[in-house]
Amino acid sequence: MRRVAVVGSTGSIGRNTLEVIAGRPERLSLAGVAVRSRLDLLAEQAARFHPPLICVWDEAQAARYAGLNGGASLLAGREGLIELVTHPSVDLVVFAASGSETLIPLVRAIQAGKRIALASKELLVIAGELIMRLVREQGGSLVPVDSEHAALFQCLQGVPREQITRLIVTGSGGPLWGFSAAEREAATRERVLAHPKWRMGPKITVDSATLMNKGLEVIEARWLFDVPLQRLRVIVHPEAVVHALVEMADGSLIAQMSPCDMRLPIQYALSFPERWPSPVPRLELTTLASLRFMEADPEEVPCLGLALRAAAAGGTACAVLNAANELAVRAYLDGRLALAEIPRVIAETLEQHTVTAHPTLEQVLQAQAWAQARAQEQMAACSTS
Repeated sequence: MRRVAVVGSTGSIGRNTLEVIAGRPERLSLAGVAVRSRLDLLAEQAARFHPPLICVWDEAQAARYAGLNGGASLLAGREGLIELVTHPSVDLVVFAASGSETLIPLVRAIQAGKRIALASKELLVIAGELIMRLVREQGGSLVPVDSEHAALFQCLQGVPREQITRLIVTGSGGPLWGFSAAEREAATRERVLAHPKWRMGPKITVDSATLMNKGLEVIEARWLFDVPLQRLRVIVHPEAVVHALVEMADGSLIAQMSPCDMRLPIQYALSFPERWPSPVPRLELTTLASLRFMEADPEEVPCLGLALRAAAAGGTACAVLNAANELAVRAYLDGRLALAEIPRVIAETLEQHTVTAHPTLEQVLQAQAWAQARAQEQMAACSTS
């Protein structure tokens, strides 16, 4: 029996994780959940699943939830989140919350020897070198949940690393693939948030529209699988059936294919190294009319180009990239920034940054804070221009 804590239980990945746990009561139990806010959904989850530990890491929201709590141990703030992910009753922690604010709890969970199922790509983007070094030093286990990296992880099982030529990350192209620059600029928020294949939160859906998510995934893969940037490639695959490929020294390709259902990579992360039966419908190959693969040109998609540039710079550049993108996307979703201005804010923030190589945790956090302040200045300039 694996006792699981879910950080970000009210988001899309978190909700799917709870469903996977509920479907495997003989193998999995829910030890705790953590949320930033969304107290109404948290109350529903608490009533249905009865987790013994509940954390609300926004302390103001935690005070509001205290009156609704039905007997579980209520933890609050970042210290409460750290207590949850390091608790003796927790074996495995699913980090399902988007954003960078769970970085320190992730580090503490690794240091506490917990198994990690990681869905938040931002954490490996901003501190991948540090995180993976800690995993190796602790002799721990970190399994990716993000669909492309879960696919690469599966393809690489049992494959000698010296026989690998290249890792290929695929992507559907997002809701605006095929649009001209003018059409992208004119796209409504409703259109931007209407992903053709995946049901995701608004932030990651915007990243999909700008293709920033593919750039972040390249950085994530670079650290997860310890491969140089030049051996990673992004391919647009609108059908989203092939989630990743591994190119071998002899030219052979190993691919992972499955329906677009996050319950599959979530369950594999929870069951690894075993595979369990799944309720997800099987992929029927005879129904596939075609599978298309297209080059993603960083020159034509500026956010992808910026992410690759930050990946090449390394060090704190990736933390700066992520922080600037987070703030710009939030401003876009709030109606304070145009979609076309997102790469402009990121580019100008990166231009002003002096990179620190091989950063410590403190240096990563300092770079994030610096980038947030500079990105705010850039957004203010956009709004007055």
